Amino acid sequence: MTGLSTLVCSSYVVVAYELAMKTKVLLIDDEKGFTELLRVNLEETGQFEVRVKKWAEDAWGAAKEFQPNIILLDLIMPRMPGGNVAAQLEADPQLREIPIVFMTAGVRPDIVKENEGVICGRPCLAKPMTIDEVRQTIATHLRRPSVSPAIS
Repeated sequence: MTGLSTLVCSSYVVVAYELAMKTKVLLIDDEKGFTELLRVNLEETGQFEVRVKKWAEDAWGAAKEFQPNIILLDLIMPRMPGGNVAAQLEADPQLREIPIVFMTAGVRPDIVKENEGVICGRPCLAKPMTIDEVRQTIATHLRRPSVSPAIS
């Protein structure tokens, strides 16, 4: 029986260790299909734990509770623009160090590229983007440099 107990405990330790090593991504975007596709693609790599919020006004509470390593934030949303959300997050001493990457369909990819990936003073991804672009952006701006940019 001791061997079984050890094995079961070891399995829990491995699962807990794997969860602790995943990069926590808070994805805030009102486009349900987009967020679901991005969440699934990131989580399938085994490197990410993704939490999705549809409404901008839910961002602050979700960030406080989830404590993400990085936030992917839609710039153009109903009810509250992404820039206002970013300002709200930065005003909180517990959240201000979390990198925020804007995502938008409102700026063409060539404009984002011309501006070296920065729009409104923040890293930005133009929609539509590839999963490789998202992973590369996360790897570049993440506080914890454990994410490999290419999909294996």
